[in-house]
Parts: sequence; structure tokens; C-alpha cells
Amino acid sequence: MPAAVASARLPVPAKSARVLFDEAHSEAWTIRPEVARELQPAHPGDSSLATAAAALAAREFEVAAHTGGALTAEVLGGVSVLVIAHPSEPKWEATVDGGSPRLEAAELDAIEAFVRAGGGLIILAETEQDKYGSNVAELCARFGIEIENATVQDYEHHHGDAPSWILAALGDPLAGVRPAADEPDAPVTGPASDPLAGISAACFYRAGALSTNGATNGVRVIARAHPTASLPNAALAATAAPGAGRVVVLADSDLFGDDCIAELDHEALWLNLVYWAAQPAFAEPPAPATSAAAADPAWLRLKAAAEQLRLTQSADGSIDTAEHAPDTLRPLVTEIAESAQALKPRFAHQHDYIDAVCADLIAWADGGYEKPDFMRSLEAFRPERDRTDAIEHLCVFPMYKQNASRDTCFEALIVRVPWPEWIAELERSRFDNAKYLPVTFIDHTAGYDSECAVLFPETFSTAERPSDYYFGAIFCDREAERLRRVAGAAADTLRLNLPPEAACLLSSAQLSQSAYMLWDLVHDRTHMRGDLPFDPFMIRQRSPYWMYALEELRCDLTAFASAVELEREGFAFARHVQYAILFDRLFRFPITGSRVRNYDGLGGQLLFAFLHKEGYLHWTDNRLTLEWGRIAEGVGRLRERVQELYHSGIDRSKLGQWIAAHDLMSEYVAPAENSVWAKAGRELPEVEEPKQLVDLVRDDEFPLSLFYVQLKPKLEHALEPPRREAEPAASPG
Repeated sequence: MPAAVASARLPVPAKSARVLFDEAHSEAWTIRPEVARELQPAHPGDSSLATAAAALAAREFEVAAHTGGALTAEVLGGVSVLVIAHPSEPKWEATVDGGSPRLEAAELDAIEAFVRAGGGLIILAETEQDKYGSNVAELCARFGIEIENATVQDYEHHHGDAPSWILAALGDPLAGVRPAADEPDAPVTGPASDPLAGISAACFYRAGALSTNGATNGVRVIARAHPTASLPNAALAATAAPGAGRVVVLADSDLFGDDCIAELDHEALWLNLVYWAAQPAFAEPPAPATSAAAADPAWLRLKAAAEQLRLTQSADGSIDTAEHAPDTLRPLVTEIAESAQALKPRFAHQHDYIDAVCADLIAWADGGYEKPDFMRSLEAFRPERDRTDAIEHLCVFPMYKQNASRDTCFEALIVRVPWPEWIAELERSRFDNAKYLPVTFIDHTAGYDSECAVLFPETFSTAERPSDYYFGAIFCDREAERLRRVAGAAADTLRLNLPPEAACLLSSAQLSQSAYMLWDLVHDRTHMRGDLPFDPFMIRQRSPYWMYALEELRCDLTAFASAVELEREGFAFARHVQYAILFDRLFRFPITGSRVRNYDGLGGQLLFAFLHKEGYLHWTDNRLTLEWGRIAEGVGRLRERVQELYHSGIDRSKLGQWIAAHDLMSEYVAPAENSVWAKAGRELPEVEEPKQLVDLVRDDEFPLSLFYVQLKPKLEHALEPPRREAEPAASPG
């Protein structure tokens, strides 16, 4: 899809990678419009890569020009991708003022070292390469790609009226490769991706030719001339994966210039190639979080006491004092309370909450350690009021955990809120959600050594239901880690035609975490918007689990649609939200958890089955292929079906709505053979209350399809969470 300049009213997320265009070696191209006007006053577009640079700047890339001096290790430090675009002696091309078109020996060595250490390199060559006086061919040869001195013409497959404007035969869809087998120590930088994903047509203008001659280093040809060309089947574009880095070489420099980048799929191809070359940079781990509070001895004492206390608690959070002597419990309670008070200087915004926690702890102990009632603490714990970027919150509560133990016990956490300006502006301006709170782990007790990724007030132990739940906190770092782990493994297992930008998402902690922040912001608010029943969360209802599945899926389909609209308006980052929703729904949800009324899994099954049956994805030759140019249309069509169910359901009885929802689900996901709800043999007894029929729902009312039954064991290794060490973060001081 074409990239657009980001909307002026939407802040841009932080940059993740840096692209450096060399303009110090007499290049025929520049990303600086004023220089292009000097080179070609009558037609600057013939020397300008400004549009290509702007397409990157609208995304996750910082873009810069290297305008003088040698390309050294110091210059390349912090660079993700280096672009060298057709250096030439001035007698052949109008060139940028600078040095010789020839790279010095030390520069060749520096660039090679940069690439093998994980850098990306893109070289735009040209027809009759030898005459221009550059030595980029020598640089390419170091990575197994030769530039031939040739000009390719094709009178049958060309663009416009010029036979030298040849249309490429695009191929080798598995060009995104792991390090070559002869380099066993090369680091893996994420899932393999396809530089041609979503690309159907490209023209090479006055192209030369490339040769690989059986080179190693993961060299792949990704575009060739047709057999009808003057050089039949000549390679026009190739990639290599030497060491930890990536190299892309094209035999033409015009297709990404301002004059041509809007033609065919050139802009999409350009973005694919840059993302592919930059993937190792996206895979670099972020700097470890530092926290003075987590290194404070008071926190370490609090955490240790909470860990001891939780081991004595029964399932409801109480403690049997016949088994655990009160005189051994009171010191632990006192330690937690005193340590929390000692942490007050670290959490100036939480003084009222810390006082309430201490009061609730003492009252619980004085009352004989019965089921805890921390209502006072809950009313005072209002982290949603302080959504300041990087602010930390102390959280001490008796609670149960979703996707983990349902027993109530004490947990202690320090969490950090990521609230960058771009997400704050989106929440202020269009996705208002005063209760939403993204958080990341700083440190925690053992109960969060689990798959639990939420901090919800309804899980806290209170004697009565609160009048309101003021916040809902999502651990976006844990959600993002699961996405990268499972979806990355699924993409490789299924040989998915994965776009390079999606591979970068699945490689990058920063990108995936940010995608989850925006996804959850929109998803969470959608529960209360649209053609809805009175209680869309269905907290107080007893419903068949496919109703929960449709509600969660409805919210995700809405978040997807919102991301498509944001992308259309120029907020390019929204593409990552679309990928995250697709991959989690298609790959992780259906095979995670038990088959006992797994509503999230069922929603993923429906999405996959709909896209498959309607022709938006294909499972052929043991390979999953998504039609990326149409996938948003497919998701939108399913959303329309679900919205229509909701809209018409307002006029149905509750049981009628349950039946209509089962029919919609059954249209794409086959119900169990002996289901009494299935349309073909529906046998529901007459009852006074529809909720009595919920007992007739089978635990696995909609079994997994053969696709998922066979996929699940292949991904068992990825479904297992990594071992988590809950050690305190180091102090920044």
C-alpha cells in the first residue's frame, strides 16, 4: 500500500531504525529537494529520491543524508540501512557535489564489516555499469552478487512504449531467509519474510543485469527479466544475508526516483526492501529498564514478605490460623505495611493509596485473617489518573490472576506506564477511554510468573462489588512478547508470505508493544459502543460462550477497522496494529488454552475460517498465503456480518439472538457432531429462563479444524512462555 505523509494532527511514534543515504560519492540521486533542483533545474524529479525518503520518514525510520567525508565505522554507527544510489562520474550523469564515485579500500572494508555485524545495505546500480567510474560492483561482489555491464530490453514485456522499460518477472518468494547453513553462528533476527509480499508488478528502466553464480550467504534472486528479453531470465534484483546483515542490489536506479516511484508497485517494493534490510536493527533488544524504586531495600523487603505471606493463604485469600500461628503472620503484615510507608518518597502520587493499603492490612490481621476486604485500597488505587509517560505505580493487593491461578493471594508489583504523546493524543482526540491503562512490568511477585497480562480491579479481593471499576490495565510488554513468540514461530512453520514490515513487528519489542497499546485502547472502548445489548461485557449474564467469542471478536474487528482508517489518513504506524490483530487472532488464540468453552480461541477460528472460505487466505502446498492487498476488505466483510447480528439482535429474544449467533458461527466453523444447538438437528427443550440452556452447550461446541489440530503440536515450543526472572531492576543511580 502506498505510504502517506503522516497527518499533521497526529504525533509520530518514536523512530526505531535509521536509514542513511550516501551523497558523498558523486551520486546521481539525492534525498534533498533543493539539491535535486540544482542538478536538474528543468526536471528535478529525475535526480530526486525525496519521495522515497518521505515514505520512510512517515514510518519508523529516521532518514538522513551523508553529504561529506568517508564512510567509516564511526559514520555507520547507529545506522540501520545504508543506501548507495548510483555513484557516477559527472560526465555521464548530473551528480551531487562530492568526492570520487569510487569507494576507498578502507570504506569497502568498513561497509562490509557494518553489514556482517547486522547492518543493511541497498545498492542501486545502473545500465552499462562499468562506464560510470564507480566501484560499487566490487562492493557487491563481496556479498556474492555481481553487476554485469549490460542493458536489457524486452519487446514483449515492457511498460509503456519503451522496450528498455522492462517488466520484471517477480519470483523466489522465499527470499527472506535465515542465515545460510554454512554460517551456523549467525544470529537469528526474527521470522523469515518475503520482500515481494503484496508486490505484483515492477518496471526496471534502462536496467543492467546481475549475476549470483551460485553464491552462498543466502543469496537469492527476487526479480528477473522474462525469457523474451535480450538477456533471457537475467537477474534484475537480488538479496543476500551475509553474517548478521542484509544486502539488496537492484540493476536499475530509476524505479524509486520521484518520477517512477508512484508507478505500479514501486513504492510498496521500496518499503519492503528497506524493512527487509533493516530487520536486524528492529530485532535489537531494548535497553533494560532501570528503576530506583525496584532497587530500594524497602521494596525488596515488601516483596519478600508478600511472597512468604501468600504461601499461607487459602483459595479465598483467608488464612487458617489453626495451621499458621498468628504470631508468625503479624510480622509479615507489619513488614509489608512499614515497607510500603518507606516507599512513599518513590511514589509521591500514591500517598493516599499507600495509607489505605496499610490500613486494610492491619484491619485484615486484626480481624483474624478472614477473606480479605481491600475495598478501601481499591477506592484509593487510581493509576488511570496519572497516565504520565514512564510514571511508576506501586500495587499491593490480594487478588486472583486471569490465565493463571484463580486462588486469591497477595501480589506486589511495580509497574510503569508507557504514555507517549502519540498515544495520549489519540486517546484525547478520537479514542477517548479514561479507564484504559497500558503498563509494563518492572518487578513482581511470583503470581505474575504466569501468562496473566492484565491488572483488573475486579480481580482484587473485596467484600462487596465496587460501585465502579475505575481502570483496566493491560501489560502491553507481556502481550507483545507472546505475539512475537507465537506468531513468529507460526509464520516460519506455515511458510507465510510475511511482509518485511510485519517481520520487523515480530522482531521488535518497541513496535509490538506500541501496536498493543493502540489495539487495546480501541478494543477496550468498543465494548460500550455500537449496536449493543445492555451489558456488552456480559459480566452479569450467563450466556453461551460463543456470545463472548463474538463480543471479543467484534471489538477486535472494530480496532482493525480503526487502524485501517488511521492508515488511510496518513498514520502509517497503524499498519502494525492490523498485523498484530490478524496474527494473534489467527495463530495464537485458537491453539492457546483448554478446549473448555474457549471463547477467544473460537473468535480466532471464525476469523480464519471466514477469510479462508471467502478466498482471502489460501493453504496450498503446505504454505499459508494471505492476499495482503485484499485482507482489509475480508476483515471488513466479517465485521459487517457481526455488526448486522448485533443490530438485528436488539429486536430478538435473548434465546433468538443466541440461536442466530450460533448459526452465524456454524456457517464457517463446524459445530460438534452431537450439538443440540446445531441448526440441522436443533433440539432445545422449553425452559423458563434461557440461561438454563447454557448447560446444554458442549465444552467444545466448535472443535478445532484439521488445520489447527495439526498446527498446535508444531507450535508447542512457542506456546510455552519463557522462564521469567522477577529480579529487581537496577537503580539508574
